[in-house]
Amino acid sequence: MGTTQASKSAAVRSRLKHPVIDSDGHMLEFEPGFLDYLERVGGHSMVKRFWSDERNTGSWGKLSRWYRLSPEERRDQRATRSPWWALPTKNTLDRATATLPKLLHERMDDIGLDFTVLYPTLGLSFPHIENEELRRATCRALNMFHADYFREYADRMTPAACMPMHTPQEAIEELEYTVRELGLKAIMMAGHVQRPIPAVARRDTDAVRHAFWLDTFCLDSEYDYDPVWAKCVELKVPPTFHSPGMGWGGRTTSNYMYNHTGHFAAAGEAVCKALFMGGVTRRFPTLKFGFLESGVGWGADLYAGIIARWEKRNPKGLENYNPANLNRELLFDLYRRYGGQMVQDKLNDVSKSLGLLGGTGEDTTTLDDWARCGIAKAEDIRDLFVPNFYFGCEADDPLNATAFNSKMNPFGARLRAIFSSDIGHWDVPDMTEVLEEAHELVEHGLLTEEDFRDFVFTNPVTLWTGMNPDFFKGTVVEQAAAQVPVKDREA
Repeated sequence: MGTTQASKSAAVRSRLKHPVIDSDGHMLEFEPGFLDYLERVGGHSMVKRFWSDERNTGSWGKLSRWYRLSPEERRDQRATRSPWWALPTKNTLDRATATLPKLLHERMDDIGLDFTVLYPTLGLSFPHIENEELRRATCRALNMFHADYFREYADRMTPAACMPMHTPQEAIEELEYTVRELGLKAIMMAGHVQRPIPAVARRDTDAVRHAFWLDTFCLDSEYDYDPVWAKCVELKVPPTFHSPGMGWGGRTTSNYMYNHTGHFAAAGEAVCKALFMGGVTRRFPTLKFGFLESGVGWGADLYAGIIARWEKRNPKGLENYNPANLNRELLFDLYRRYGGQMVQDKLNDVSKSLGLLGGTGEDTTTLDDWARCGIAKAEDIRDLFVPNFYFGCEADDPLNATAFNSKMNPFGARLRAIFSSDIGHWDVPDMTEVLEEAHELVEHGLLTEEDFRDFVFTNPVTLWTGMNPDFFKGTVVEQAAAQVPVKDREA
């Protein structure tokens, strides 16, 4: 059968006056090749450990235990239904395309893409493996494998390297090796670490797999991750995140679609909010962060929500809620004059409840929740949020238009939505339809052609070159990317 064909996406691309950059395609790892590299890194024993239950830990790995449990055990343990039938099968050409870079390279024009940044599939779980040796070995082996596997096709694609984040030291060591030794230029960091709650672990070591807290690296973290962010600045690589939210809170049912809906957004919001509230974008203003496969709807909600909360609970506004400012004399007068018999009978007890949520004993040094990010006015939130955060949006998401709705977003903001195809996964039954599907928002009047250019070209360029001006050097989009004004890349 032929591997190329005329497609609607190719037709859309032919009408555009700019390239299309995909910031989140997916590869399906050629597993035998990866295992050779894993053996090189850790020996045959590490390969055996890879096939053991040690691998089935962490945010992704724990989901796989569904298939090791009986129906009764699933109910008893409240196990989360894991992803199933998650890869294309009926479309055999696409299945092979996601595994073979030569075939993807040949089909790029038909898919309507000029360049793609490829994220792993099997490797999504590697940065979350709980055992340190296995976690670091799998990440290192996959990064070595992909550096070699995709090198010949670097003019149109590049792989995102896996970055473990359980400690700053392991993250820095893998960053140094991946960027300096392997020459990779895109990275995928773990977006959180599930850590045991100490009080629970002391009482019951088996309970820690169910009772954990999320370390998002910036607030109340186990470690100081500023050296990691500093290393990213030094090495000119924007941190991007592609971690799961399944298995948290309500996403623990036996229904995969229930668990899946919104889970990337939940994980993205957790780390995005921590980066902002923890002051990382204040301390490292040149850092760009990407949150993949999560859409931008939650980003618009978070941006507006932070502003709304600051306006009510900034240091000055907090005085509206300071118990010391309550006029008790007036309050009791109103209770006596307007309260019914029940109020009259309980007036002596009223003072006990006046503190309501919290009391007068708050530590005055911790009252300013905005201290870490140094917010003095609402516009500071815009300036520390909009330029630094990029939101990966799949082609079929109608809320992509939210990013460009400057009438709705506070201060007329246009959020940095980036086209993220998700080719290789079940979300895309036909790779040749993704660009055409994304362009439907223009055809329906929800995006302008200028908006679409920002979505598929300008915003991806500013993400990838904002820290590394040479990101697209030697690629088919090098000249076009260089035409994007420097001020847009640095904003």
